[in-house]
Amino acid sequence: MLHGFPEFWWTWRHQLPALAAHGRHAVAVDLRGYGQSDKTPRGYDGWTLAGDVAGLIKALGARRAHLVGHGWGGVLAWTTAALHPRLVESVMTISAPHPLEIPLRPLLPAQPPFWPERRLVAEDAAVVERLLRTWTGPSWTPDSELLRRTREAMLIRGVPHCSMEYFRWAFRSRLRGDGREFARAVSRPLEAPVLRLRGEHDLRTSPITRHEPYRVIDGAGHFPQWEDPDAVTALLLGAGAG
Repeated sequence: MLHGFPEFWWTWRHQLPALAAHGRHAVAVDLRGYGQSDKTPRGYDGWTLAGDVAGLIKALGARRAHLVGHGWGGVLAWTTAALHPRLVESVMTISAPHPLEIPLRPLLPAQPPFWPERRLVAEDAAVVERLLRTWTGPSWTPDSELLRRTREAMLIRGVPHCSMEYFRWAFRSRLRGDGREFARAVSRPLEAPVLRLRGEHDLRTSPITRHEPYRVIDGAGHFPQWEDPDAVTALLLGAGAG
């Protein structure tokens, strides 16, 4: 289970015990540069991040895994399935574009040096709280624990810079040869089955233009795993993870 921005592994707090109760070996991780993971100076390209997930599957002693990803985690789940198909049983993405559907506009604010990181940590990461409140659906409000934990996770040394590197690589790679090679690698249809979820009121995810099956979570915004955890868990158990 792979989180997105500006989260960490705790985003899956509702799904982990529910999946375990059904006998599933559910693992939620901090992506490279987030939470308690390594804050490496480089390695935020699609190739390396997919290698992280592939290596984790093997390290856990699994032959194959069902990948579930939200936001950037969904992009990474798709990328891992494209680059390491023998390790992936199925893919479920939540509020996540296909790697080739990532729009340019959300990437632009992260491109200047230093300024995005400073904005993320200003006033104890107040901007993170504003983002969470803005990106959720109109009938759901983040609770105080969620807001506190997510702000604290962004204030861990190195996380603001590392989280921005995902956005920077996604933008700059389009101008380079490695980006064109990456696009070719992820453009082929996946061997594993795919299910895409998005919230009814999600304004962060670009319209789905490909032909994979998808479901809309009524009333939810960008974070269906929080806003309607039972619906997401049921889909997880019924589509691949079950």
